Amino acid sequence: MPNFSLAGKRALVTGASRGIGQAMAIALAEAGADVICASSSEQGCNNTVEQIRALGTVNVAQVHADLSDMQAVEAMAEQALTLWGGIDILVNNGGTIYREPAVSFPLEAWQKVLTVNLDAAFLLSQKIGKAMIDQGGGKIINTASMLSYSGGITVPAYTASKHAIAGLTKALANEWGASNVQVNAIAPGYIRTDNTQALQDDEKRSTEICARIPAGRWGETEDLKGAVVFLASPASQYINGHVLAVDGGFLAR
Repeated sequence: MPNFSLAGKRALVTGASRGIGQAMAIALAEAGADVICASSSEQGCNNTVEQIRALGTVNVAQVHADLSDMQAVEAMAEQALTLWGGIDILVNNGGTIYREPAVSFPLEAWQKVLTVNLDAAFLLSQKIGKAMIDQGGGKIINTASMLSYSGGITVPAYTASKHAIAGLTKALANEWGASNVQVNAIAPGYIRTDNTQALQDDEKRSTEICARIPAGRWGETEDLKGAVVFLASPASQYINGHVLAVDGGFLAR
């Protein structure tokens, strides 16, 4: 089905060293895109790059930036834009989480989570989105969360950032839709990653979570591949400002 092909497209995926970001980067490459993998440390995406290179069909590169440093983020955006002459697909997946009850949540942790999860996504979208407008189109995909819909417990900063990501997705879609730039988000459900390891290890909590999910299981990073390819491809050309839940039916409960 050619509408789902990403052949000839150039993608930048942040947080691509492991977990959800790694799966998304590999999925885009499998669909034909050349992929720039980004992480917080130099050579941090070596494993992802090796897996994409093993496909033998697309170009792959990596860049890095501390997403809490806006100068570094801006420099990374410029580097990515010049590497292959532009970006067609931006996946804002890089992020962080900090767990602490709200009454004792450190202000420094609050500010870091908001900076990494929200400010960096906005700045990358702004810099690369402008280039997309100038080139006649593009796709921006943000990583939202089940906590874009609910409040969670002991993660006030993460929850605030993911609510904001959902709002930012809609705001940018409103401004850039007429320029053929579609801005959407994926809200993963409970996926087996480093961020959810504490929940996975809590047998009682994990059992409660699975009981709430109609699919009856934790999601795997592979479960997000179809969604990111769809939103990055021409097949989703008339979808804009949407938050797509990939949650095994969690929100339906």
